[in-house]
Amino acid sequence: MVAQIMSWALLAVSLALAACIYWIVCLLGSAEQKGKSAVELGGGSLSREEVAENYKAYASFFEKPKQIEAPDHVPKLVDTFYNLVTDIYEWGWGQSFHFSPAIPGKSHREETRLHEELVADLLKIKPGDKVLDAGCGVGGPMRSIARHSGANVVGITINDYQVARARNHNKKSGLNGLCEVICGNFLRMPFPDNSFDAAYSIEATCHAPQLRDVYAEIYRVLKPGQLYVSYEWVTTPVFNPDNPEHVEIIHGIEQGDALPGIRNYEQIVEIAKDTGFEVLEERDLALPPAQPWWKRLKMGRLAYYRNHLVIAILSFLGIAPQGVVDVHEMLFKTAAYLTRGGETGIFTPMHLLLCRKPAAAT
Repeated sequence: MVAQIMSWALLAVSLALAACIYWIVCLLGSAEQKGKSAVELGGGSLSREEVAENYKAYASFFEKPKQIEAPDHVPKLVDTFYNLVTDIYEWGWGQSFHFSPAIPGKSHREETRLHEELVADLLKIKPGDKVLDAGCGVGGPMRSIARHSGANVVGITINDYQVARARNHNKKSGLNGLCEVICGNFLRMPFPDNSFDAAYSIEATCHAPQLRDVYAEIYRVLKPGQLYVSYEWVTTPVFNPDNPEHVEIIHGIEQGDALPGIRNYEQIVEIAKDTGFEVLEERDLALPPAQPWWKRLKMGRLAYYRNHLVIAILSFLGIAPQGVVDVHEMLFKTAAYLTRGGETGIFTPMHLLLCRKPAAAT
């Protein structure tokens, strides 16, 4: 009798555990409206067998500083990074791979949308305009901006897996008539001179080995007299390069986000001017009265632990590729560095730059 009771108890526990795993993996999903479920996590364009090896290759870039300093190595680094993290980002964060100021009474999705729509408003774009999204990811901002303005948005990303994801999302959202995505390097864009009515980049040019090069390309394809908006990742006036804690935080962010080096807030203004742009406005959107952009990272710590457990189980069962656990752990550590960067005030991911290409430019 005791043995029978124990058997029934074991069965009940097993069923409860199975139901719990099913709920977490298949139903709970990501923090936002998801295009991915946990059982679909992979390595982008990489095969299952390549994920772990590519993660090791990615980590090795930061063990050899000279590779980071070599501009030719950075595009491959960024492409590898987004093969590794795109599925996890979509599953755990949403389709817009950027931060936004927290707004009381607003959801994360609403905060994200408003942050993106601000770009469209600053650019003063309208239906019929052709707008460049330099570093578009899977196209979350592109769709918000096209929906808000009615403009035609052309996005470019170096990662072919993100191109496929963006096109799929564009079609599902009914915006494929306004949104177009191509695979390419924003340092050498396949667009004619003076061909866009506006341009923007949202937390994307930080991946450029030389900011001057990407600004010059955007300047080239932008029509004379037209506007460019960028949200830049920079160190703030609070950052002290002689403070070991500050240096550790910035290096941690760089390693976890495939960055060849985070620039100082003053540098981006000077580089934009040297490129030929007129700088109309520059300010840190993270400063008060804005609420902390890193609040979402702190609130999501429980979700990180939950997701890590899910990924570990899926990897153990052979559903997720080997190496995905390591990638998620890297992102978890990076989230801690980003939070510290925000709390100390030494880092912002949303330094606004509003520029204009002179009307007389040739």
